Amino acid sequence: MGKRTDINSVLVIGSGPIVIGQACEFDYSGTQACRVLKAEGLRVILVNSNPATIMTDPEFADATYIEPITPGIVEKVIAKERPDALLPTLGGQTALNTAVALAENGVLEKYGVELIGADIDAIQRGENRELFKQIVDKVGAESARSAVCHTIQECLVAVEDLGYPVVVRPSFTMGGSGSGIAFDETDLHRIAGAGLQASPTTEVLLEESILGWKEFELELMRDRNDNVVVVCSIENLDPLGVHTGDSITVAPSLTLTDREYQRMRDVGIAVIREVGVDTGGCNIQFAIHPENGRIIVIEMNPRVSRSSALASKATGFPIAKIAAKLAIGYTLDEIPNDITLKTPASFEPTLDYIVVKVPRFAFEKFPGADTTLTTTMKSVGEAMSLGRNFAQALQKALRSTEQKGSELSWPTDPRPLEELLAQIGRPHDGRLQKVQHALWLGASVAQIYEITAIDPWFLEQIVAINAMADTVRGAGRLSPTLLRRAKEAGFSDLQIANLRGTREDVVRGVRHSLGIRPVFKTVDTCAAEFPAYTPYHYSSYDAETEVAPREKEAVIILGSGPNRIGQGIEFDYSCVHATLTLREAGYEAIMINCNPETVSTDYDTANRLYFEPLTLEDVLEVIHAEQQAGPLAGVICQLGGQTPLGLAARLKAEGVPLLGTTPEAIHLAEERGAFGQVLKDAGLPVPDHGMARSVAEAEAIAARIGYPVLVRPSYVLGGRGMEIVYDDTMLAAYIERATQASPEHPVLVDQFLDDAIEIDVDALFDGEELYLGGVMEHIEEAGIHSGDSACALPPMTLGRAELAGIRESTLAIARGVGVRGLLNIQFALTSGRLYVLEANPRASRTVPFVSKATGVPLAKAAARIAVGETIQDLRADGLLPREGDATNLPLGAPMAVKEAVMPFGRFHGVDTVLGPEMRSTGEVMGIDSDFGTAFAKSQSGAYSSGLPTTGRAIITVANRDKRSMIFPVKRLADLGFEILATSGTAEVLARNGLKATVLRKNADGVGPNGEPTTVGSILAGEVDLIVNTPVGTGARVDGYDIRTAAVVMGVPCITTVQGLAAAVQGIEALKRNQIAVRSIQEHQADLSALWGAR
Repeated sequence: MGKRTDINSVLVIGSGPIVIGQACEFDYSGTQACRVLKAEGLRVILVNSNPATIMTDPEFADATYIEPITPGIVEKVIAKERPDALLPTLGGQTALNTAVALAENGVLEKYGVELIGADIDAIQRGENRELFKQIVDKVGAESARSAVCHTIQECLVAVEDLGYPVVVRPSFTMGGSGSGIAFDETDLHRIAGAGLQASPTTEVLLEESILGWKEFELELMRDRNDNVVVVCSIENLDPLGVHTGDSITVAPSLTLTDREYQRMRDVGIAVIREVGVDTGGCNIQFAIHPENGRIIVIEMNPRVSRSSALASKATGFPIAKIAAKLAIGYTLDEIPNDITLKTPASFEPTLDYIVVKVPRFAFEKFPGADTTLTTTMKSVGEAMSLGRNFAQALQKALRSTEQKGSELSWPTDPRPLEELLAQIGRPHDGRLQKVQHALWLGASVAQIYEITAIDPWFLEQIVAINAMADTVRGAGRLSPTLLRRAKEAGFSDLQIANLRGTREDVVRGVRHSLGIRPVFKTVDTCAAEFPAYTPYHYSSYDAETEVAPREKEAVIILGSGPNRIGQGIEFDYSCVHATLTLREAGYEAIMINCNPETVSTDYDTANRLYFEPLTLEDVLEVIHAEQQAGPLAGVICQLGGQTPLGLAARLKAEGVPLLGTTPEAIHLAEERGAFGQVLKDAGLPVPDHGMARSVAEAEAIAARIGYPVLVRPSYVLGGRGMEIVYDDTMLAAYIERATQASPEHPVLVDQFLDDAIEIDVDALFDGEELYLGGVMEHIEEAGIHSGDSACALPPMTLGRAELAGIRESTLAIARGVGVRGLLNIQFALTSGRLYVLEANPRASRTVPFVSKATGVPLAKAAARIAVGETIQDLRADGLLPREGDATNLPLGAPMAVKEAVMPFGRFHGVDTVLGPEMRSTGEVMGIDSDFGTAFAKSQSGAYSSGLPTTGRAIITVANRDKRSMIFPVKRLADLGFEILATSGTAEVLARNGLKATVLRKNADGVGPNGEPTTVGSILAGEVDLIVNTPVGTGARVDGYDIRTAAVVMGVPCITTVQGLAAAVQGIEALKRNQIAVRSIQEHQADLSALWGAR
C-alpha cells in the first residue's frame, strides 16, 4: 500500500522542557520522527519550547517553532502553516494532551487537520481509566478491582469496598504524577487531593493494592493491516509499588515461565487491537502474582513512552522511526530493518544478551525530600548496559550511573546485618547495595524475599556475585582463569583491586599482560541470524570481536552519561553536533555513552556507537579496540560536561591522544589557585576569596572578607554543595556537611557580591582569534545558579563599553588558560566593575540556547577547532558569520529569554527558594522582537498556567527589597491586579500611595473574625500571582509555607525583585494581546539579512 499521497505536511508536537517523568527520551523519538518525515519528502512543522534539544535545531524540520506548547499557541501555528496532519504520539503526555484539547475545542476540524498516529477515540480508550478497564474485561483479561472517582467524597466511599492500602492513579498524567499509595484516610486525602488536581479531567482511579507483585512491560507496534509485533518485554527488578522509571529494569524478562509470557503477550496484542492503536507503538504494563501467576493489566500508554526509548536502544529496533512511517501509511512488512537490511519491521527482534537499566537520582539537591520510592517518579536520569549475562550487565549498569557507592562492594567494616534488614523494607536509592551486603553477611534468599519481594532469581544472582567476590579476595594468587571469570561476572578492575588490596592500574596491567581484554559484540536485532550493517557495540569477555577494520581516520567523542541536574541534555546536544560535523568533514565519528534516552546513542548518529560506562577502564578498552581497527586522530573530552572532562588527565597519562583543550589548561581553569594566577597575570578582578581546609581557616577568611560569603567545594558541576552563608554558625554547619562533596579538595570561601548583575558568556578560541558566541544577562541577581536563573540574549541593559570589556576579559582568560574550542565564563557586574566568577573550558549548558538565539552552531565550530581548523577557516566555510560576533549583534536582532523549569512538584516539603546550588531539570525558550513578549512566552512554557493577566497578587518581601519593589508593584496595580500583602509590606506600599489588602502571616493563624492567612488564601485558590523574596537568615518559615503552597496550587511564584520587574513586562505584553508565532528559521533569516545590511 505504501505511503499516503494525501499528506504533504505534518505538524509534530514535541514534549517541551525536560521534567522528571518526561525527559529527553521524547526528544530522541521526536528527532527520529522529524528526520524520517523529512526524508519521505514531507514538509515538517515542529512546535517545541525546549532549546536544549537538537530536535529544535533548524535543520530537523522545515519550520521550527520554539514556542510554548499550549493549545492557543499551537492553534496560531496551525492557522499560519495549515498542516495536513498532526502527529501527537512522539511528544509524551504534553503532546497528547495538547492534541486532545485541539480536537475537543474544534481547532483540528476548523483547519482540516487530521490526527495521525492515534485517533482521539484510541487516546481516550487508552488513557481514560474507566474505558480502559472495560476493554481489559472485554478481551477476557483482568484489571485490579477499582473505582473511578471525581471528588474526595467519592474516594472515601470507594475505599470502604476496596480496603486499605489503595493505589491512587490520576488520568491523563505522566511519570506517575499525582499518584501514590494510601495506607489510611490521611494519606487518601493528601494523595487523592493532589491526584484530582494533577489530572486535567479531575479524575482518579482507586485500585486494590497489588503491592509486592512482579511488574512487567510489553512494547508493541501495530499497523493499519493489523500486523502486530512485540518489540521487547521488560521486567522490573523492584516489585510493584515503585514507579517503573525509578526501578532497575531488565530486558528481556527473565523470571517468567513460558506459559506466563505467552499469556501476557496474547493479552497485550488483544488490548492494542481493542484500543485501536493502528499506526504506531504503545506500552502496556502488567502485574503478575508471584505465587499463583494471576495476571493483571495495570495501564497502557497509547503513544511512544519512556520505555520505548529503552526498548529501542535495547533491541536496535527504532520504534519512533517506525511509528512515524506507520502514521503516514506504511505497514510493518513494507519498512526495512536498517540494521540487517534483509528483514522487515514485522520481524520481531531477538536478543542474545541481557540489558539492565539503572535509574539516577538527585536527592542530594533536595535536602528534606522524601527519598522513599513510590508510584510517583523521582529519578532524573538513567544508565543502560548490555552484557552476555545478568551479572555482567548489572555491574556495568551500576558503575555507569557515576554515583559514589553505586557499585557493589565488600567492605572490611560492613554495617550490622540487623541494621541492613531494618532498612531494606523501604524502597530507596541504594537499596540493592544493602540487599547485596545483607546476603553477603549471611541473610538467606527467603529472608530477603520476605522483606523486599524482589524475585528470588535476582537474589540468587547476587549471591553468585558475592561468592565470586569472596573467591577473588580469598585466592592465594589471581590466576588467569579466575580473573577472566570475575570479568565475565562484570567486576571492574577497581572492584578487583579493592578485593585484592591493590591499585586499579596494577590489576589493569596484570590483565593486559595476560591478554585478558574484552571483545565487542554487535546489537543486531536478530541474535546473529543475519549480518548486521550498523556498528552498535557492547563489551563482553567472549572469544571473538565484531569491530570491523576501517581506513578512515577516526575521532572518539565521550558522551555525558546519565542525565542529572547540572549535566543534562544540553551536553548531549553538543556531542551530537560534533558527531555530525566530523562526519561531514570526512572523519569516522565514534560515540561512547551509556544513556538510553538520548540522540547521541541512536544507532545512526555516529559511524560507530559503543554503549559502555564512562569510566577510565571501559573507555580505554574502546580506544584500544579502535586503535586496532584503524587510524585514530584522538579523543574529544570537552563536550559531555564534567564526566569526560574528569577523565581527560588520566587518559593523557595513559598515552591517549586528546583533541581540543588540554588537561593542563582544564586544570588552570578549574583549580582556584591556578586560575587566580591566570586572572592576576591578565589584570582581571575577582571577588575576594580564600581556601579553607578547616572550620577555623574558613571563619578567618569570612571575617576578613565580611559576610555574606559563598562557600563551595572545588571541581563541581551544577553548583553541587554551593551555599550562601550569613554567619559563623551556618559556616561551621556547612563545612561539616560539605566535605563529602569533594574530599580531596578544600572548601572555597568567596565574597558574595550582593546586587550584582550576573553575565554568562559562551565563546570559541582557536589559540589566536576569539569568537564571542553569546552574552547572556541574568534576570535574577548573582547568587542564583546560572542554570536556574532566567537570562536574556542579547543582554537587556549592557552598553557597548561593557560588552567591549567583557570581550577583552574573555580573550585574556582564553589566552591565559590555553583554550582550544569552547569556553564559558561567568561574570558579575556591580558598581560599574566587572568581576570574574568562574571559567569552564568546555561546552556549557547554554550552548544550545545561544546557538538557536544567534543562528550560529557553536558546538559544530568547537569540534572543527578541536581537529585543527581556525576561526578564520570557519568564517570562510560559512559556519561562523563572515565578520563580527555577539558583542555587536545588529539592532533588531530577536530577543531570546531562557527560563529554568523546576521539579519541586515531585519533592514535597522542599523549599523552592533558588540559590547557588542548581536544582532545575530543564529549560524553555521564549523568542520575540521585544523582551516583555519573549519573557511572557518563556513563562507560558515553564508554568502550565503561564503569567496571569488579571486577579490577585500576594506581595511579601524582605526588608532589603522593599524600596525596589514599589515601582513594579505600582505597575501591577495599574494593570488591574488586586494587591494582597502582609502587614509590614502593606505599610510600605500604603506610604507610597498603594492600597493593599492585609493578609495575616501563616504562623499567626486565621484572625478572630475569620481574617485569612497568606497560605490559606493560596490554598483556597484565591491567588493568581505570588511575590515572596526570602529573608537572609531569620525566620524563613512563613516564606517557606507560602512557596510550598504555590507549588501545590501551581501558582507562579517569583522569589526576586528582578523577576517581578520582568514579570510585569511580560504581563504588559500579554495584555496587549500581540503574541505572534514565528519559526526559528524566520528569525535566523531576519538576523542574516540584518548582518548582510551592515
